[in-house]
Amino acid sequence: MRAVVLRRYGGPEALVVEEVPDPVPGPGQVLVEVEVAGITFVETQLRADRGPRRAELPAVLGNGVAGTVSAAGDGVDPALVGARVVTTLGGLGGYAERAVAAAGDVIAVPGGLSSEVAVALLADGRTAVGLTRAAAPGPGEWVLVEAAGGGVGSLLVQLAREAGARVVGAASSPAKRDLAASLGAELTVDYTDPGWTDVVRAATGGLDLVFDGVGGEIGAAAQALLKDGGRFAAHGMAGGAMTVPEPRVTAVTWPPGSLRDLSEAALELAAAGRLRPVIGAVYPLESAAEAHAAIEARKITGKSLLVPTR
Repeated sequence: MRAVVLRRYGGPEALVVEEVPDPVPGPGQVLVEVEVAGITFVETQLRADRGPRRAELPAVLGNGVAGTVSAAGDGVDPALVGARVVTTLGGLGGYAERAVAAAGDVIAVPGGLSSEVAVALLADGRTAVGLTRAAAPGPGEWVLVEAAGGGVGSLLVQLAREAGARVVGAASSPAKRDLAASLGAELTVDYTDPGWTDVVRAATGGLDLVFDGVGGEIGAAAQALLKDGGRFAAHGMAGGAMTVPEPRVTAVTWPPGSLRDLSEAALELAAAGRLRPVIGAVYPLESAAEAHAAIEARKITGKSLLVPTR
């Protein structure tokens, strides 16, 4: 089968398509014929060896895929074979035509949802649903969503708006700010503009909740906009480092429950028409390097996907 193999840490060009042996499902595992794989910002960090963890080389990146189960290992219900599923892979193996997943991780794709939507919601959806449950935005509250044009951010805008909150969408490009506005953000700001915090403070009088998906200087500036006791949900470090909540604010902690439950909840919301992932770009397997370069350059609005069909 074909897979995108990382044999050395480096720039996007380090991702190369190769012919590799087909994976074989072991006990408790299934083999998935991959229709779509998700691409995340964290994977660009892993490729460059500057992420929160390290991938042992050679490696096939990619954690989330959707497709059809084609084989089952020992101890797995054979009825799973032929099922259309979406699943995590434990962090690696998704940029390929076939992937092995733990049988307990596969989730049936609800009828009416495409594989693209299912993958776009697998990780980003569970993150957005989990953060929203934990932070509990309420009617009339001012909520700032950083990276509001990204995969997680665009979902947080929708969920906060559905809860009745007044949303500020912060993003670096006009296209991403326009997207946030179309999803329900009442105000949008460019957080690369030095005066963006003044605009937010003047419009809101102080924030009740911040979803910090960027960290670094932007996360610190966003935290300063919170009212005393306001909630701060740190969940990303694209800006260089995770933001440490100050004592004067309330740090949002992850809600109880499994990641699988959160993913299923996101898929159910999408099937009911209440949550829409924004898919910004779909790349063939051979263009994985191009996809990574575009993500790092902040050129993509929404989620990027990889399609391993010939």
